[in-house]
Amino acid sequence: MTYDLLIIGGGINGCAIAREAALNGLKVLLVERDDLAAHTSSASTKLIHGGLRYLEYYDFKLVAEALRERERLVKAAPHIIRPMRFVLPHENAVRPWWMVRIGLYLYDFLGGKMTLARSRALRGSDHAYTAPLKGGRKGFVYSDAFVDDSRLTVLNAMDAAANGADVLVGTAVESARRENGVWRATLSDWRTVEARAIVNAAGPWVHQMLGSLGVNAASNVRLVKGSHIVVPKLFEGDHAYILQQPDRRIVFAIPYQGDFTEIGTTDVPVDAPEDAKIDASEITYLCDSVNRHFTQQITPADVTSTWSGVRPLYDDGASEAKAVTRDYVLELDTNGPALLSIFGGKITTARHLAEEAVGKLSEPLGFAAGKPTRDRLFPGASGAGWAGLLAETRAAWPFLGTARSARMARAYGTLLGEMLHGVTDEAGMGADMGGGLTEVEARWMHDREWARSPEDALMRRSKIGLHLGEEERSAFAERWAALFPA
Repeated sequence: MTYDLLIIGGGINGCAIAREAALNGLKVLLVERDDLAAHTSSASTKLIHGGLRYLEYYDFKLVAEALRERERLVKAAPHIIRPMRFVLPHENAVRPWWMVRIGLYLYDFLGGKMTLARSRALRGSDHAYTAPLKGGRKGFVYSDAFVDDSRLTVLNAMDAAANGADVLVGTAVESARRENGVWRATLSDWRTVEARAIVNAAGPWVHQMLGSLGVNAASNVRLVKGSHIVVPKLFEGDHAYILQQPDRRIVFAIPYQGDFTEIGTTDVPVDAPEDAKIDASEITYLCDSVNRHFTQQITPADVTSTWSGVRPLYDDGASEAKAVTRDYVLELDTNGPALLSIFGGKITTARHLAEEAVGKLSEPLGFAAGKPTRDRLFPGASGAGWAGLLAETRAAWPFLGTARSARMARAYGTLLGEMLHGVTDEAGMGADMGGGLTEVEARWMHDREWARSPEDALMRRSKIGLHLGEEERSAFAERWAALFPA
């Protein structure tokens, strides 16, 4: 079979490009050797944000673009993306008060017309914001948004597939060469496919993939590890904190999964994508980062889980990892059938990156690229907003209960109508496989979301694994194997 586009890599960029290309009418094949969002795209700080700290490096274009995308995404996927208020204490500050205030004014200005609340100074009445802090009441509050990064990646793939794209997980491109005006690629399942163009969206492996394709790139990536820790909940409320550190970095403390606080991230240069493992010094750094600001102190012994991702940042020659641009570069090679390689990027700007990528391919592929995703909702999005969606979910399936109805509405939105079609009571959902995840939900993940392993289901399609002990996770794995025998 000949495709218009073969996309290598099932992270956020690859899946967003597949969606954009399919909606432009192209015949698309996306190939991912592991799971969708298996690596960097499930290891982010889980924010849709403009990047307040990028203003310090005068990266105004990136901030403005990201803030425009933030507004689009909040509207396009309100079930998995929600606005969040961030408290920026002015204690242990390495930047003067006036500089931060101007920066926040600029942040709001670059965001243009937006639905999220604008920034302001902390007030004496902000007890919920200031109570957890060691210092006084001086500081600021501004808005960004929280996202389930893994699910955003999957929703891109689902929308692509609904519009004709083929998505293969657990399948690698073993080799590819230019031959008779097309790319001829051999896959790890022994299939051979042809494509008029290839997109190399392999993330941290982008250079390795170029080598296997026999192509030299003009651009380079700088691999930077970002690690996060999770600890029992440090504060009450739905707001988050952005904490200034003596090394001029910032660290986020974000409510996570109800019972926890997510803390991150680090910026550590690494040599290889396989170095995505947290080390003891990073755990200590993140503990110290929150201990400078919060009255409740933590130690490495309090850490319940961690994640690390290697970010494939475009190498702009910056001397420090924290200063390397989070913008992206798209490198188009037209020495034969087109090859587009993706360097850098961030989860917030993946839709915009995809739009630009498909635009670059329009000339070599001979089509007029539209912009179909600018105002398009993601699968499961509800025009009723989060409150309306939750009320509809609980009215339609009261047997889900309070906690499970909220979790499932967040994860699936209006797609619950398809998943639970014909289900009238709890028994109709099948056996509980662990943590409230039943057979009907597991089958949906497997059949509609490409989940192939217990980890795919527990840690990426859901975060239920965070709430289970080792024995419970093992029991889930046994039930999964029985439900989906190899």
